[in-house]
Formats: sequence, C-alpha cells, structure tokens
Amino acid sequence: MKVLHIDSNHPLLLEQLSALGWQNDQDYTSSKEEIEQKIAAYDGVVIRSRFKIDKQFLDAATNLKWIGRVGAGLESIDGDHAAIKGVQLIAAPEGNRNAVGEHAMGMLLMLLNKLRQADQEIRNGQWNREKNRGHELEGKTVGIIGYGNMGRAFARKLRGFDCEVICYDIKEDVDNADAEQVTLEEFKREVDVVSLHTPWTPLTDKMFNKEFIAGFAKPFWLINTARGKSVVTADLVDALQEGKILGAGLDVLEYENLSFENLFTDADSMPGPLKYLLRAENVVLSPHIAGWTVESKIKLAQTIVDKVKALYHK
Repeated sequence: MKVLHIDSNHPLLLEQLSALGWQNDQDYTSSKEEIEQKIAAYDGVVIRSRFKIDKQFLDAATNLKWIGRVGAGLESIDGDHAAIKGVQLIAAPEGNRNAVGEHAMGMLLMLLNKLRQADQEIRNGQWNREKNRGHELEGKTVGIIGYGNMGRAFARKLRGFDCEVICYDIKEDVDNADAEQVTLEEFKREVDVVSLHTPWTPLTDKMFNKEFIAGFAKPFWLINTARGKSVVTADLVDALQEGKILGAGLDVLEYENLSFENLFTDADSMPGPLKYLLRAENVVLSPHIAGWTVESKIKLAQTIVDKVKALYHK
C-alpha cells in the first residue's frame, strides 16, 4: 500500500505504517493542484488541515481507499463525495478529547476567578482584591452542547467540583453517569455555564446567535473549544456588553481560516467584534490549541495508525 503524508505529524505515524511494509511518501510543500497530479498513485492519504479535500481532489484520486485526518473533525473533506467514491474517512477524536476537556476546564476556571484580569492588573502595578472577587463552580449547573468524545471528556473533568452537569444533543440516549441529557428548553432554563462541543455542520453553522442566546433564562459563562463558525461573534459581543453572557472562553473564532493556522490575512481589516474580544477583560482567548498538547500529538497519530491497521492490515 502506498500512503501520501500531506501534513507533518508525530513520527510514529511514518514509523508504524512503514513497519507494515507500506510505502510512505511525504509532501508538505506542494500545492493542492500539484498533489492532484500524482494522487492517483496512492491508496491512502494522511492530512491534518493544510487544504480542503474536495470533489476535484477525490476525482483525481482514482485508487484512493482511505483518508486519515489527524484531528477530531472531518469538515475539511467532502464526505458525501468520498462516500460515492468508496473512500473511507478516518478521524481521531479519541486522540485529543482529554486535552480538549482539560483546556475547557482551564478556561472556565480562569473566567470564574477573573484570572486574566487579575494577572494583567498585577503586571500593571495594581493590587485589586475586591474587584477580582470570583465565583465558585460548586452548586452551579454546567451545560454541555454536543455530548460526543469532547463533551464527555469535559464532563468527566467536572467530577469533584460539586456542580450539576447536564447535556443537550440531537442524538437520543447519549447521557451517562457524568451528565444528564435534557431537552433544549430545560437546558436553557437551568444552565449557568454553556460549553460547546459540537462539530461544524450546516446545523451548527452560526447556531449560537442572537435568537439562541435570548432563550436562556439566566446570564451565563460561555466556553467554545469546538468550531468558531458556530458562534456569531457580533451577537456574542452584544450579549457580553448587555451582561447576558458573563464571560467567554474562546479557543476558536469565527474568523479563522479553514486551515486553522491563521486568524485573518490582513490586520488592517480586523472586524470590530474581534477588536472588542481582544480588549475585553472577561474574555479568555487561545489560538485553537484545545486538544493541541504534547501528549495528544502522540495519541492522535496512534489513533490513526490503529484504525488504519484494523481496516487494511489483516
């Protein structure tokens, strides 16, 4: 089997696939069009997020059997056309779910305890204790939207904080000992914290908008370690200014490029809502690194290897 690696990943991917007797070629610099010229020679592709694998790419890949995406989601691949072509899509949410859960937990604790604001004030020579009086997680209700690998990992991290954990998911019967599944109406009535763990789909695109936010009974803190385009940033900023949202921890942003490698291409054209987020004391930002740890790099690669071996190495 011939495998083309389009993004660099942990070396164990190359080592373990080579140990199967498979040919592994690496091309981290050629354009999508250049790779399309030679992709027909390959049975498998390993990619992270360098470019979108679309119909044109899949049509050129006449011998392709599988695509391994070293990450949790598959939205950068035309899944419908891959199915038509008989190409197996393999993702690795099991590899970085723990890292995402820990990152979401860290963002939440930063917001509740006003650590971003307090840290910056001390660096500026200010010692403000009362202004930085925080909130405890104990007794609050944390709501998780999307109870798959990532949502479950976050719920597991909440053990020991003596808080209530509920979840909402379009699939039925997904709850477990860590969270109770409820209707969306009950979810919006009860939560003090909302954490998003949904993939990007047409259903979740711009899901978190003004109308959605207005339906919550209480002000709440928002954590988003899922996909930036699920949240309408302008509406989020309005809710922050109105006090409807008490604070936001955002690892992803609406303005990210598809590759997740850049935020925007022209600093002079930075949108107004993004400028607000950069200034706001009750907003914690990170550059799409939930799930991006030393350990998850290993686990993501190993997950892809294990799944590919299970399917194609007998």
